[in-house]
Amino acid sequence: MTDASAKAPRRPGEQALAALGLGAPAPDPADASPHSFPGGGRWRTEVPSCEGPEALAVVLKEASRLDVPIHRISQGSGVWMLTDAELTEMVDATAERDIELCLFTGPRGTWDIGGSTRTDSHGAGLRARGHDAVAGCVEDAVRATESGVKCLLVADEGVLWTLHRARTAGLIPADTTLKVSALVGPVNPASYAVYERLGADSINVPSDLTLDHLTEIRRVSATPMDMYIEAPDDLGGYVRMYEVAELIRRGAPLYLKFGLAKAPGIYPYGHHMRELTLATAKERVRRGRLALDLLARHGADGDMAPLGSRLPGALRRFDAPS
Repeated sequence: MTDASAKAPRRPGEQALAALGLGAPAPDPADASPHSFPGGGRWRTEVPSCEGPEALAVVLKEASRLDVPIHRISQGSGVWMLTDAELTEMVDATAERDIELCLFTGPRGTWDIGGSTRTDSHGAGLRARGHDAVAGCVEDAVRATESGVKCLLVADEGVLWTLHRARTAGLIPADTTLKVSALVGPVNPASYAVYERLGADSINVPSDLTLDHLTEIRRVSATPMDMYIEAPDDLGGYVRMYEVAELIRRGAPLYLKFGLAKAPGIYPYGHHMRELTLATAKERVRRGRLALDLLARHGADGDMAPLGSRLPGALRRFDAPS
């Protein structure tokens, strides 16, 4: 329960602007999300685009140096871009520190032979084209979870529903969490609710959603939300550092994703991109430190979920066919 006597967080520039007669209206309590993570806390952290064991080692070292707490580390190239030895090394390193490791599943449209993704409209985007692409995603999911991975990243509604059914049927562990990619993230409360019912345990929304959009979503769903505080250029390059406290207030339970703008894309990763990948991995952690410093400066750094927590709580699902 929140201490009623606790000092409310301040807004950026609040005192100086009030002294100049430019103060903002008080926040509307009705805008605040009523939801939290199970076990307490309203926000967790995520370092994305951690491509392989070497980049992971850089992230872990820098997080220790800068005292950046991490709940989840995610990778974007996919399970299929990791050798068995690399997969095991990443699982062991994150398990040792009680950090959730999230790996992308299978083939996706932008790497496929389909020409529509290269048109101005981008066609079906990253979705899995045809039965074989879905099968590849399922293959990745089984391989990853057998190696100890507990979180899978998906970019297709059919793959999401299939993997949710797979864990319900015991084909992958029941406590596997399914995360929806920012590349297909919903932009309205109705679609957000559909992803929840298809099996999503956390949903990455585009970083250009307004604060009112977050409040609208929270009126229909408690599913944890992921948002890039700084988005990669191919997702818009938005930087929302000064809004972090309000993003949490409106969007909790919320994963703060420490992305990086003004950096070349690194998917699918290979050793030919090693130096760039290691440098950007290190900088993402530094961006996380900057965001956390802002929260602390404004008195809004409380309510972080306990480190090691990963489950989403009770969510609503469609009934699976018998």
